[in-house]
Amino acid sequence: MQSQSHNFRSRSIAALADSRLQAALAKARGGFVDKRRAAIDALPEFEALRAQGQAIREHVLDHLDRYLDQYATKVEEIGGQVHWAETAADARRIIAELCAAAGAKRVTKGKSMVGEEVGLNEALEARGMEVVETDLGEYIIQLAKEPPSHIVAPAVHKNRAQVEALFRQHHRQEDIARDLSRIPDLVDEARRILREKFLSADVGITGANFLVAETGGNIIVTNEGNGDLTANLPKTHIVIAGIEKVVPTLDEAATLLRLLGRSATGQAITSYVTHHAGPRRPGDKDGPSAYHVVLVDNGRSRMLAGRYRDMLRCIRC
Repeated sequence: MQSQSHNFRSRSIAALADSRLQAALAKARGGFVDKRRAAIDALPEFEALRAQGQAIREHVLDHLDRYLDQYATKVEEIGGQVHWAETAADARRIIAELCAAAGAKRVTKGKSMVGEEVGLNEALEARGMEVVETDLGEYIIQLAKEPPSHIVAPAVHKNRAQVEALFRQHHRQEDIARDLSRIPDLVDEARRILREKFLSADVGITGANFLVAETGGNIIVTNEGNGDLTANLPKTHIVIAGIEKVVPTLDEAATLLRLLGRSATGQAITSYVTHHAGPRRPGDKDGPSAYHVVLVDNGRSRMLAGRYRDMLRCIRC
């Protein structure tokens, strides 16, 4: 579900008066700040690393056409297909057509801000497909029919009791007398429900933290492992990413990864860092049979030449 900015003033006043919401946000806010500070303090060269990361991103933007061409060529060399989406409507159409061609009834999806940007879920659901968000926070707000409230922690505005109520409402097949009073109980139930979705999905869609021009691969970072299951279990893997996500080599990606985890979640590195590169090869025991990358412009080319160019340096932490 896409967020809306209509009636911002009245909605913000109501949110500020919501004591339960404010308590949830206050708890999360302190945790984010403290963990990030501790992670940065543990790395004396952090500021130098950040300057290096900025230089990498600026270099990419200066030569974006070159690196995108290199990336697209490598994707095709390793057996994948690249699709260029000039607009959000193009991205929705391309992915819907790819899913339909794969005969998709169930689509699993990793966290993707560009997916939210283009309204991907609604487009696939309109074609009769079941779309399942597999990141726990995204899954929670999907059940609530709400947009994400934060790019890292999409359900940060929900407390434990609200999540329990959602699970009881939507997981009708579970024992009505089950105990969901502890957070681990909620996590276990979500894991059990989602595992069946992973195993029966026809198509898996992930975003990309970085697109690596030298390999034709994409890098995703998660703390739950859901991205790997989404990419590797279905027969078709679709990557959706903005054109600015490309980096020249794995070395540059490694530099940016050292910044990303520390600034996003206060971790030196996330639990899972995965480099996916193309469909399965002869002899591979797992992986998708088809690998598609949908590169989304949707105004980014105009930003590149305008006053908001610096926004394209962002690595979403």
